[in-house]
Amino acid sequence: MTILVAGAGIAGLTFALTCHQIGARVRIFEQVDEIRPLGVGINLQPHAIRELVELGLESELEAVGIRTREVAYYSKHGRLIWSETRGLEAGYNWPQLSVHRGQLQLMLLRAVRKRLGADAVQTGWKACGFSQRQDEVVLQLENRAGDTRTERGSLLVAADGIHSAIRARMNPGEGPPVWGGAVLWRATSRAKPFLTGASMAMIGHEWQKFVTYPISPADPETGLSEINWVAELKKKPDAAWNREDWNRPGRLEDFLPSFESWRFDWLDVPELIRGARRIYEYPMVDRDPLPGWGQGRVTLMGDAAHPMYPIGSNGASQAILDARVLGKTIVAHGLSEAALIAYEDERRPATEKIVVANRGNGPDQIMQVIEEKCQGMFDVVTDVMSREELEDHAARYKALAGFDRETLNLRPPLIADTDRVGQASADA
Repeated sequence: MTILVAGAGIAGLTFALTCHQIGARVRIFEQVDEIRPLGVGINLQPHAIRELVELGLESELEAVGIRTREVAYYSKHGRLIWSETRGLEAGYNWPQLSVHRGQLQLMLLRAVRKRLGADAVQTGWKACGFSQRQDEVVLQLENRAGDTRTERGSLLVAADGIHSAIRARMNPGEGPPVWGGAVLWRATSRAKPFLTGASMAMIGHEWQKFVTYPISPADPETGLSEINWVAELKKKPDAAWNREDWNRPGRLEDFLPSFESWRFDWLDVPELIRGARRIYEYPMVDRDPLPGWGQGRVTLMGDAAHPMYPIGSNGASQAILDARVLGKTIVAHGLSEAALIAYEDERRPATEKIVVANRGNGPDQIMQVIEEKCQGMFDVVTDVMSREELEDHAARYKALAGFDRETLNLRPPLIADTDRVGQASADA
């Protein structure tokens, strides 16, 4: 039978390509009528890039993003706290990639339609519920006109985002996403790349932060790249704010004055902000980890399963890993509840740790530590923290998030080229 997927985001599309790889039939249902390149920049860590490369998408990835060479943390005064190479330059077998989220989604969509057929993704249909009987799950769908239909399959994977209707159906008392007080203004601007030309920079501290990195190569004539940036201000969780309209265009007067003095010899933050064509305002929200993702032949994936703060470049990366691990367990257990249980047993504890760590500021906490020690002012950072402390802080988060270099480079593929659905049980 067919696996049904709610949501054609990064998680759902990666899972569809994984199903094609292992020989499982799959259909995706997406609520929007037309999938467009929405959003701004994201980073994909080497463990996620590995999975997409093993799906045969290496050249497509190179066409839509650029390889991140460095991650660097700075105090609010522009003083360097910590920097390290990333991706291939750091000894990984796979790069780290900076890419526009919408372009990545469209790249995955093109690959799905090319490999699975044009009708593999049906747009204009929102998942609104499900029922189960014996070895079958029934997905309930509705379009904008109010028309309804049902689809039957052997499994249902809810990859329908932080506002997942399937998650809500399984957890009716959960309520809305949790806001911890931080507001993000996100945009891209045309500007010259900074530092190495492919650096990801984090500046500030927990209560005021600026994150920026290029998501396109520099134009050979102008020298300009598309530079992604995020300005963050944190307030008390009970602060009055414009929470009635979270997807509104951002207003410069709400945040630019806080960053007006952030002009450094390697980056002019207010100039970059003013160069944006369009700014979006978002709350930084997540959800409390669930005690379980599954219900019979239904499970959750990506932001539907573990929405997390956008810290440490992990949201999209973890969604890709979800898709690949579920493919692995389907190979081992077939289209069964056992496959979903094995998937959850592996992925839920791992992602729960990241959700909790990101609430504690994740790897960015190093900037807050420096802020508390010296208000971000120092001549040499080792006067404030030892080299060993800095290295340990960076290493611990990599290990927690699953992209420790040695472990990743030595790990065998999650799915071998010859793996097919149900093969393990057939061989037994």
